[in-house]
Amino acid sequence: MKYRTLGATGWQVSEVSFGAWAVGGTWGEVDDQESLRAMHQAVDIGVNFFDTADVYGDGRSERLISQLRAERTETIYVATKAGRRLNPHAAEGYTIENIEAFVDRSLQNLGVETIDLLQLHCPPTPVYYQPELFEGLGRLVQNGKLRHFGVSVEKVEEALKAIEYPGVVSVQIIYNVFRQRPAELFFREAKSRNIGVIARLPLSSGMLTGKMSPSSQFEESDHRAFNRNGEAFDKGETFSGIDYGAGLAAVEELRPLVPQGMTFAQFALKWILMNDAVTCAIPGAKRPDQAVQNAAASDLPELDAKVLAGVNSVYEGRIKPLAHHRW
Repeated sequence: MKYRTLGATGWQVSEVSFGAWAVGGTWGEVDDQESLRAMHQAVDIGVNFFDTADVYGDGRSERLISQLRAERTETIYVATKAGRRLNPHAAEGYTIENIEAFVDRSLQNLGVETIDLLQLHCPPTPVYYQPELFEGLGRLVQNGKLRHFGVSVEKVEEALKAIEYPGVVSVQIIYNVFRQRPAELFFREAKSRNIGVIARLPLSSGMLTGKMSPSSQFEESDHRAFNRNGEAFDKGETFSGIDYGAGLAAVEELRPLVPQGMTFAQFALKWILMNDAVTCAIPGAKRPDQAVQNAAASDLPELDAKVLAGVNSVYEGRIKPLAHHRW
């Protein structure tokens, strides 16, 4: 496992880390003991950064990570998120009082006195124009409830606005083979400001594992069944906002580009890690073998120029017209 510095935190974090959305819920049935085994396996092979949120299983994911930490002696950095508990999820709800209440709940779930990294959880765009909220987050750092704070965003424009605030140390953004726009401008700005970049949904809701087909079925509790058109939250959170059939077609064009000795998922992760503006990718894992395969991408050979050109060709031809302008 290779490590990269997470912006101004100075933390050396595993470049393949662990996204804990799936172990919390909305990805079908999940078994807590199997989830814990997957997380332990990840730590065993060098993963030291876990990303979660207070709404993943209504705190279930945070509590699992608390248990994991209690059973390990290694340093494990934990990033959680707050804001999506608001109902309605509207900009006016993003007051520091509401966020602090969510923070207090996460502190209890995580079993800690200080949260390593708190991220605003994909707030509506107007929230990024509320400096008083970011100032309030700074006060939560000063009073010891947070070590650092950052944002998780839907849109590149939101990321660019967020990093204007001096306290923001990281941005979590969808970046994968199907969502390449962050690399155009945002990554350059993030590097110039020493902002950590966390690449979320790196496998495009599993589409970039290469294992899906037109006959694939998803459980009712899986957002891949109920959010394909943005019925529950932003459409871009499910299959990167790409129509399922269009995604499958693009995968088939990409398949011949996967180097021998790599799985499709490892290929997709390695593509992300080829950009040095990225601090880490956070694929999920519900089973130990998934955690092992994901982490192994770190030590695989880099993709050559011909493969990268092939990926770009598929993106330009099949995906860019569908997604690039939207997020």
